[in-house]
Amino acid sequence: MTETETEAVAYGSEPEGFIEPVSMEDDPTELFVGDRGVLDADVRRVLVQLLRRRFITAERSPRQWRTLLDHQAVIESRLHDLFVRLVVDHDRGIAYKRQVRSEELDVPVLLKDDAYSRAETLVLVHLRTVFQRERGAGESSARVDADELEQTVLTYFDVASGDAAPRREIRRAVERLAREGLIEEESEDRYRITPLVEIVLSVEKLTELKAWLKDPTGTSGVEVIGDDADDPDGPESDDEAEETER
Repeated sequence: MTETETEAVAYGSEPEGFIEPVSMEDDPTELFVGDRGVLDADVRRVLVQLLRRRFITAERSPRQWRTLLDHQAVIESRLHDLFVRLVVDHDRGIAYKRQVRSEELDVPVLLKDDAYSRAETLVLVHLRTVFQRERGAGESSARVDADELEQTVLTYFDVASGDAAPRREIRRAVERLAREGLIEEESEDRYRITPLVEIVLSVEKLTELKAWLKDPTGTSGVEVIGDDADDPDGPESDDEAEETER
């Protein structure tokens, strides 16, 4: 190093070709102190929401849906590292996760099964039946009134005169399914049934459950799995997610 270069370094003027360190605050690849991740912030948010929520839908979260499709391969890779499978239903605009299970491989279970209660299962069966009937009739959407729903489900309860407990169970069941996005309240006590009901309850499972309901002894023991470790607050829109993050 020449005398001139030595003097330049001594006085804080870097010699030509020297790369000045970039502070953490100005480093666009580091989102927080010690960040070792490589994904963009938007992709990380989608990955987190896939683990927190039951579904991501194109209708409710259009921006996250676009991010998911644009970066599907890398998101799938991250989930596979956790033994979780990503399912993307392009026709319905729905993405959800599934626990990988294998008899040949020792797979640690990250996502726990959460079965629906009897009341929730009964509500689901009615919703799925109405949805199937309306779609079969060529309707683009299916709706149900809260009173009709309650009265139909009550027929499967041994309701004593004045017993309000079954009605409370049904209302709680409706509230849970609304939080999960299977129904959306369009007006007071009137709900639109969303395509998510087809994901939760397949035609095969619906047939099985109807057979269970016809069994007077109730010994069929059919169980409907609710979900794998999800956000108890249910789905939220992109805007709501941003508000939470701020």
